[in-house]
Amino acid sequence: MTLLSRIRENEWMDEPDVDPEKLRHSLRFIRRVNSLLGYTRATLSHLNRFSKNWKPGERIRILDVATGSADIPRAIANWARQKQFNVQVVGLDRHSLTAQTAREQIQSDQPINIVRGDALSLPFEDGSFDYVLTSMFLHHLDEDAVVKVLAEMNRVAKRGIIAADLLRNQRAYFWITLFTLFSSPMLKHDARVSVAQAFNETEVMQLRDRAEIPYAEFFHHFGHRFVLAGEK
Repeated sequence: MTLLSRIRENEWMDEPDVDPEKLRHSLRFIRRVNSLLGYTRATLSHLNRFSKNWKPGERIRILDVATGSADIPRAIANWARQKQFNVQVVGLDRHSLTAQTAREQIQSDQPINIVRGDALSLPFEDGSFDYVLTSMFLHHLDEDAVVKVLAEMNRVAKRGIIAADLLRNQRAYFWITLFTLFSSPMLKHDARVSVAQAFNETEVMQLRDRAEIPYAEFFHHFGHRFVLAGEK
């Protein structure tokens, strides 16, 4: 497989009639990968960079689009507690079972709320949040939908955005195939499909320009990962 172009295919975990236990298993795997390979830390590193401009005691509202099992919101809540920041996080996901799984992961003292909603038409007013994030979501979409999601994130973000995802290349495909060799059929399928339909740097920048968010810079991160991040 050359991966010179995106190979579009539905991931099984996105199916509306996905088996609940198989979905939970896939979400657990994603949480482990995000933690072990530093994907969650990559997102937090940019939020930490932005926090240098926050005022003491300032209330910061953050939206995580396509939150999955809410590992990003939970990491943000823990980070904010250590830094003594006044941060409130909303995690949004369209899939009812995924949203329910996210709620089950949240501790009662964490300032996180999970809602259902469509990433292509966020149910919030302009500038409702200081920062809008998304992670491991854009590769699920076609190009027009990615542009719409980025534009919607920009619309509801008062200060800036952070969009993190996979990079498509042969090495990433090899490693994810090896990494999931003894996993369930769903994990093996979805992991390979994820890389095959991810974007390369040139494509990411073209999508950024179409979404009209020139302030968002492209950053390479470990594990064949990129982050598109910036403040207005």
